[in-house]
Amino acid sequence: MLRFAPSPTGYLHTGNARVAVLNYLYAKHKELEFFLRIDDTDQERSDEKFVDAIIEDLSWLGITFDRIIKQSDRTRDYKDTFEFLKNKEFIYPCFETSDELALKRKVQLKSGKPPIYDRSALKLTKNEISKFISSGKNPHWRLKLDDDPISWDDQVHGKISFDHLSISDPVVFRSDEMPLFTITSVVDDSEFNVSHILRGDDHITNTAAQIKLFKYLDSPIPKFGHFPLMRSKTGGGLSKRSNSFSLREFKEKKITPLVLMNYLNKIGTSSSIDELQSVDDLIKKFELSIFSKNSVLFDLDDLTRLNSKYIKNVNYSELKKNINVEFDEKFWDIIKSNVSSYDEANEWFDIIKGINKNTEKIKVDSFFFENICNNLPSEITKQSWSEWTKKIKEEVNIKPKDIYVTLRIILTGKNYGPSMNELLTLFTREEILKRIIANCEKTTNKDI
Repeated sequence: MLRFAPSPTGYLHTGNARVAVLNYLYAKHKELEFFLRIDDTDQERSDEKFVDAIIEDLSWLGITFDRIIKQSDRTRDYKDTFEFLKNKEFIYPCFETSDELALKRKVQLKSGKPPIYDRSALKLTKNEISKFISSGKNPHWRLKLDDDPISWDDQVHGKISFDHLSISDPVVFRSDEMPLFTITSVVDDSEFNVSHILRGDDHITNTAAQIKLFKYLDSPIPKFGHFPLMRSKTGGGLSKRSNSFSLREFKEKKITPLVLMNYLNKIGTSSSIDELQSVDDLIKKFELSIFSKNSVLFDLDDLTRLNSKYIKNVNYSELKKNINVEFDEKFWDIIKSNVSSYDEANEWFDIIKGINKNTEKIKVDSFFFENICNNLPSEITKQSWSEWTKKIKEEVNIKPKDIYVTLRIILTGKNYGPSMNELLTLFTREEILKRIIANCEKTTNKDI
């Protein structure tokens, strides 16, 4: 059993989406169940619109779940765990303010000591605790880690160990008794029999504390794997609160979901990002052993290039799965090798429909104008462009290249694009003549 557990405090960013992809592919590879857990215990920062967005965007990416749970529906379970841990004295009350804790860390750092909690709250007497509470000062609660070293065989990093008190006793319940990530995650993973936890390596310290908590709750400890965090080309981190790309933005940019899934799966591995594989192949060949332990760089230019490569080769039926299209298969087969994005394809479709008409007329010699009109074949086929331009070349003293470019601009408004042999077949003879008349300004010169 695996899970992906985002917080609904913003749209899913690229780094978070990569964790979702890797969990999904691993679960399918191992034939394990996979569920979505919405970590929404922080009601002040959570927003239902982001819950809907997360589900919608992951569905767009092609990720499906066996079930969806919300932590906000499980407050009773966390409350029960709170009482259990308190009765067992696995947690203890603390009364320091944020400023007081910050000052302690500053002093420790100046003294060359690790900035971990000094456990001074454990020295409080019951009378002192009662006085704090009577004065209206509610405690936050820390998990009391035992003295045994903490270690595990990480599925990405290998052996990871923490010595006695090399990490702070983590806060697991706020002063309002709201449960925090360290506790809620373990309670859920325990109850839903999560066997594997794959996440970013910024959670390694959390994992150390959570392993202790699994033991305190007498629950099986899942296998952990921590992927290096993704960074931008400049070395900065990716997050909801930075200017990072979200799944929603990729969708708006018309990045193909299959391309994005391939890219997020292959960066940071020995696999070539240029080899585009089906989802079934990604699942079949998924291996944790090929992932690097070093930071992974996200390069939008690479993603855009891969998307362009995919677009140039995708067939029409696959295209329709990714975007809503107005054009037909014939148009796509003619245009696709000359476009780098779906927007470019739509632009060419508008050109063929006559939406992007020339704003400035093309000056042409009267003789040339009459010539191109009179020599236009009566039926438009794949041979029509060659036949048409051949007759024109025989009758006018103009360089062939100038003839080709001038006719292309008259018909499309562009001096580049798909082969005119095929592009011409997208027009009727009447439309071609209509554009020649509308877009040409006849002159008396003998040259164009």
